[in-house]
Formats: sequence, structure tokens, C-alpha cells
Amino acid sequence: MPTMSEKILAKAADKSNVEAGDIVIADIDVAMIHDLTGPLSVESFEKIGTEKVWDPSKIVIPFDHQVPADSIDSANNHLIMRNFVKQQGIENFYDVNAGVCHQILPEMGHVVPGEVIVGADSHTCTHGALGAFSTGIGSTDMAMVFAEGNLWFKVPETNRFEITGELQNNVYAKDVILNIIGQVGADGSTYKACEFAGETVSNMSISERMVLCNMAIEMGGKTGLVEPDKKTIDYVEKRSNKPYQIFKTDLDSSSLNIIDIDVSDLEPQVACPHHVDNVCSVSEVDQEIDQVFLGSCTNGRLSDLRVAAKILKGNKVAKDTRMLVIPASREVYTKALDEGLIKIFVEAGALVSAPCCGPCLGGHTGIIGPGEVSLSTSNRNFKGRQGSPDGKVYLSSAAVAAASAIEGKIVAPE
Repeated sequence: MPTMSEKILAKAADKSNVEAGDIVIADIDVAMIHDLTGPLSVESFEKIGTEKVWDPSKIVIPFDHQVPADSIDSANNHLIMRNFVKQQGIENFYDVNAGVCHQILPEMGHVVPGEVIVGADSHTCTHGALGAFSTGIGSTDMAMVFAEGNLWFKVPETNRFEITGELQNNVYAKDVILNIIGQVGADGSTYKACEFAGETVSNMSISERMVLCNMAIEMGGKTGLVEPDKKTIDYVEKRSNKPYQIFKTDLDSSSLNIIDIDVSDLEPQVACPHHVDNVCSVSEVDQEIDQVFLGSCTNGRLSDLRVAAKILKGNKVAKDTRMLVIPASREVYTKALDEGLIKIFVEAGALVSAPCCGPCLGGHTGIIGPGEVSLSTSNRNFKGRQGSPDGKVYLSSAAVAAASAIEGKIVAPE
């Protein structure tokens, strides 16, 4: 019996069934590029010689990595992309004021269950939280998608994480996924679909499920997936009028590996430099910090800002620590303004920036210098990821980030 991934790819390949290991040509429902990966895709597409993209309504182009432009090179990349949008009649273009691509796609209704979604960004796996097969591809592969509307895939096997137990106070989805990655390792799910299931996941919000799927790539996963339920349908139908199809995994599938995870006693977690699978409990870390980054496609959503603001209210960021808060989208920013969260951050001494990727990729706002230590709610802590290769990056939840900003060192919230 087939898994969720096998069912979705079979539909997209117009086959009655496919099995793990098969090579299929699948039709693409949504293709995404952004300001950093887009120019190479455009250049490669032009080399192919095809005059028009296969379907301008299925291409989504948000600007998020270097916005607003911080150099002549990035400004030139923006011009290349804006010209491409006009030439091709791309309907879904989000300029510098919209937000992070992996927040924009689901928020603006571009993702529904049962679709095949590709993005020229490795964290495209985020969108599997809505029951789609969503994965990152290279910029040159994207050029072929633009030309043909399809792409070849090797059907993946599946690691299904059955997560049970009630999360303790101040423990969140970020702690769960960091703990899982710490257990299985950075290569523990190489080219496998990572399904997240069980009572703990059922109780999570869509935003929390996005956190899990976002970091599937950090254990080598091809995609992250959560089976759609009522929460999924409510989220999707509020934002999109696209038809959708719900697929679920048959638990007797021969390509399915079930891994049981009990989070009942889980403490707040942190990933230490310079690997995402170098994970331990926050209580085991004694580290002063120079910068705290609250944001990114992992933890820059409204729920994260609420958690952090609750901790920061009436407190101040430590004297020798700076805190950078970047909402994941304009919608998140606006709601945070309406709820008074931005005021709390500013009064605490944090710097609030416009929606973008910020220091996550080390290419723009808030990078760290030699010897500095960053505590980040983003998804990667590779050497040099957020600036200087002589700096250090730790990863945590929004709650740990806020509490640590107050103390000037990595701590768990009380």
C-alpha cells in the first residue's frame, strides 16, 4: 500500500501507482523562485530558447533574501527579476515589502493539499505542512520547469515520526524538531519523505507544523509532510479557492519506516555550533551571546512573536546584547502592530526590521562579526552562515531566544 508521497507523485505523474525508487515525470502545480536564486533560473531559461513559460499563473516570485537591495549586485538581481515578471506576465509577484517566501506561499493561498510544489530554495519543504509534496530544487532545474511544467523525481521512501506526549510549558515545535534531528543526525533521512504524525502533531497549529516540515531538510529529507486534517482545511479554505485533494499514508506500506518519539519529558533544546544535529538541552549550555535573532521562515510567525513578547514585556534586552526582530511577512507585521507586540519589542530595546530573511543567510541585515555569538530562531547554524566564519550560531525556539536576550546568555524561560 502506498505512502502519502507515493500517492501525490502518482497523481502528478498520471499513473495508477508508483513505488519508492521509481523515476517519474511529475506535473508541477507551483514553482517558486526568489531574488537570490531567481536570476540564475532566468538566465538558464533564456539559454533554453523557450520564449514563454509554461504557465505564468503557477509561478510565484517573492523578494525576501536581500530586501530592500543592500548592494548594486542585489539591486541588479531585483531588476533582472522585475523585467522577467513583466516579460512573462507572472501573476504572482511579491516585491520587497511582502515577506519571506515560505510564509508568503501558504499565507497567500498558493499551497493546497495534494499538490507538487518546487522552489529554488532548500526550505521549500515547509509547505508539506499543508499536505503537499513540496521540495527544493536547483535554479537550472527550475529553468526546465519554467519551460516544460514538469520535472523528474525519484520517489522517496518515508520516515514517519510518530510523536506522542504533551509538551511541557515553554517547549514548542522548534524544540521537538531539534530533538529529532539530534537523534537521527543530519543524514538520518537522506532523500526520504519526513512525515510528522501522532497526537502531539495533531494538537499543533499550522504554524507549528510548518516548523517541523521546514527543518526536514536539516536531516537530509526530500520533503516534510503532515497529513491534512480539519485545521489544514480551515487554513486552506480561508486563503485559497484552488481545488485540493487529501492523501494519507497507508501504515502497511513497504517503504514506510515508523520512528516513535515521546516528547513528554522534553526540555527546551538548542543546536550548538556548527551543526544542526549538535543538539542538547538548554540547561546544558553556558554561553554568553552578542546577538539574538527572532524571525525567519522557521520562527518568524505571529505565534512566535506572541511567545517572545510575553516574555519580554516589562523587561529589557541585556546591555551587551542586541536583539533583532523580523516578522516573516507583512501580514504578520501588521497583526503584531495591532496587538501591540512591536511596541513591546521596541520598549525592551530590540530592533524591529521589515519582513525579510534578515541575517539567516548571512547576506543582509544583522550579520555577526568575528568572535561574536548569535542565538537564532532560524534553521541553520553552519560555520559562516550568519556572517563571519569566526562567529558562532546557536539555534533555539522563540521562547528561549527572548529569555536569553534578557539575560545576555543562553537560558530557558522560567
